[in-house]
Amino acid sequence: MSAWIQFYGLLFVGIILIPNIFFTMTHKEGFQNLYQNRVVECAEQIGRVGCFGLMIVTPPVLCRGFWFPGAKTAYIIAGFLLTALYCLGWMVFWRENSIRKALVLSILPSILFLESGILLLHIPLIVFAVLFAICHITISYQNAAIEKRQIHS
Repeated sequence: MSAWIQFYGLLFVGIILIPNIFFTMTHKEGFQNLYQNRVVECAEQIGRVGCFGLMIVTPPVLCRGFWFPGAKTAYIIAGFLLTALYCLGWMVFWRENSIRKALVLSILPSILFLESGILLLHIPLIVFAVLFAICHITISYQNAAIEKRQIHS
């Protein structure tokens, strides 16, 4: 069973959840979702749950493992770099609501999930990462763009 658990995946997911949890605790009013598209929102949540779960659980029947020499090293380095950049993005853009914040904070975790799936040759993770990336980036961008239009109108 321990072969099914990806420790670094658990660590990466835990790290990217920290600023999100802190944001939720300090912003009691929550996140205002201005982009109302139930299909995209539902697909994003499916992608998110799939990515979180498959970053941690890697059944051998679904995941081929690190498929080239140095893949594990690349996975660890890229994972820590992407999670560090994500946390840095939260620090830099904490008080800002902008399209650039939305893009940085949606693209970085998307790349993390996709990179992890590719380096682990974990096809279901790749599929969920693509679904998550398309939907999460779309929702984040649209919310920021709608908010910007409302402010300037």
